[in-house]
Amino acid sequence: MVLVAAVRDYINRMLQDISGMKVLILDSSTVSSVSVVYSQSELLKKEVFLVELVDSIAMSKESMSHLKAVYFLRPTAENIQHMRRQLAKPRFGEYHLFFSNILKDTQLHMLADSDEHEVVQQLQEFYADFVALDAYHFTLNMAANHMYMLPAVVDPSGLQQFCDRIVDGISAVFLALKRRPIIRYSRTSDIAKRIAHEASKLMYQQESGLFDFRRTEVSPLLLIIDRRDDPVTALLNQWTYQAMVHELIGIQDNKVNLKNVGKLPKDQQEVVLSSEQDAFFKANMYENFGDIGMNIKKMVDDFQQVAKSNQNIQTIEDMAKFVDNYPEYRKMQGNVSKHVTLVTEMSKIVEERKLMLVSQTEQELACNGGQGAAFEAVTNLLNNDNISDVDRLRLVMLYALRYEKESPVQLMQLFNKLASRSPKYKPGLVQFLLKQAGVDKRTGDLYGNRDLLNIARNMARGLKGVENVYTQHQPLLFQTMENITRGRLRDVDYPYVGNHFQQARPQEVVIFVVGGTTYEESRSVALQNSTNSGIRFILGGSSLLNSKRFLKDLEEAQRIARISTNML
Repeated sequence: MVLVAAVRDYINRMLQDISGMKVLILDSSTVSSVSVVYSQSELLKKEVFLVELVDSIAMSKESMSHLKAVYFLRPTAENIQHMRRQLAKPRFGEYHLFFSNILKDTQLHMLADSDEHEVVQQLQEFYADFVALDAYHFTLNMAANHMYMLPAVVDPSGLQQFCDRIVDGISAVFLALKRRPIIRYSRTSDIAKRIAHEASKLMYQQESGLFDFRRTEVSPLLLIIDRRDDPVTALLNQWTYQAMVHELIGIQDNKVNLKNVGKLPKDQQEVVLSSEQDAFFKANMYENFGDIGMNIKKMVDDFQQVAKSNQNIQTIEDMAKFVDNYPEYRKMQGNVSKHVTLVTEMSKIVEERKLMLVSQTEQELACNGGQGAAFEAVTNLLNNDNISDVDRLRLVMLYALRYEKESPVQLMQLFNKLASRSPKYKPGLVQFLLKQAGVDKRTGDLYGNRDLLNIARNMARGLKGVENVYTQHQPLLFQTMENITRGRLRDVDYPYVGNHFQQARPQEVVIFVVGGTTYEESRSVALQNSTNSGIRFILGGSSLLNSKRFLKDLEEAQRIARISTNML
């Protein structure tokens, strides 16, 4: 509940003390922050009769003096200008201004000067400058997510904006949690180091008063890592419910767009997948695909029982009972059809793209050694006409990441095969990935074959056997959390910023992934938190990835890198 509860609390405080009819005015970032934790019906209960975006409200001239305006915006230069213009010609009776992060003094003065009509009733900072997807998982929804792969010289101002946005998001999380962390970062990542130092400067120097909370015995840990330390997790097909929906259909701010799926009624073309609002999803979001099918069948059977009893209306009392239970019945009906639609659509995609065949080889590449067998398996799939271009590309990438040093000749053969079978993907993209996230660039032991302890652990796992061939992969993050829990996270790999060191094992850890998180990783965090190890982990990232988004970021970074190389 941590992150969701923090943002909900801010919104409650915004709305509950302002009586009467209200309009809530948001920007493109805060609309996501609000929508994932607060439903339309909950806003209505707080007398919010209109929700508008700040730039579209600027277009309208109509006076609405009977409404009280509640603004919740990021403190950007653009939003401050919007506010100044709107305060110069007020359309609403009252203005209540809330900003999702720290306002600069100059911005405060600008707003005060613009309020000539004295319509502003209050101005506050409510630190919800992130999207709380779940209790322990947040994202910053950054559009220019590819920036982390570019050298600083390519676009210095673009990279500075990228870093600033991440520092803003991380600082808002810690202000919402009322904590100031000790900071560590991934040694081989320039951008993780830069963000770590800038966050430290903000928390310990520029705004040290704001972060001076009542000290806990042990400071929490903020660990900033780089997506390129584990590109494998972002490339794999997924077989647990939430991760699979995002991989095959796509989830944006806990909503799934189903407009392109068959002929669905209008109210089912966009569905909400939230563990806060959907008990079935909460119980099944981390279950594997096989079990989901069984659990949905049980839900359908339960619903049919309820529907049957509703058909048996014979007395006035039966009718009254049916009317009382009707909202719950409708909700149940909507939920059943939502999950049946999702699973049916995913089954179709799995069959069309032969993903069970593809995924078996992917998991072998990610988890087990054996270069000869892997080469043969990938070659066979590249030759298979039923395999899609993007799946061929991912297989070659996974092979290249694993065996880049071991078999350069065979790797070249796969590059050539990929170029002839899927000409839209030039081998250059795989080579760009190796340049970005090859073995020499990574911190940590991605394949569990560098460190004696990890080799032993992998052997033990192999001997025990694997419960499910499709879900045997564990993200590098799992190992990182285990190392933190056991006090084994090496200083040489993850240095501290400044002279702030961890004296004992932290009880709270925020791991931020520059380049984005995956739902497979958020599942790892949720499972780790359920073990009651005495440490609470929170996961955050610059965006939320599936393989499609990861490849899009990679292609964009490659395109810009090429242009800048030609210009230099």
